[in-house]
Amino acid sequence: MPLSGEAIRLMNYIDDVSVTLRRILAFAPTLSEDERTRVAEHLMSSKPSADEVLQALKAK
Repeated sequence: MPLSGEAIRLMNYIDDVSVTLRRILAFAPTLSEDERTRVAEHLMSSKPSADEVLQALKAK
């Protein structure tokens, strides 16, 4: 079954998020311990989380 334009668009958004996460991984070692802690706290408090989105996609 072919994908709708909306499904393809959403998959492209996921690709964009993956690129962003790779950038974060690349720069994380250059941050101080305090900076890494603050960035991690910011990521943990972001809403919606990737887990929440995944659960919504898996919901029937």
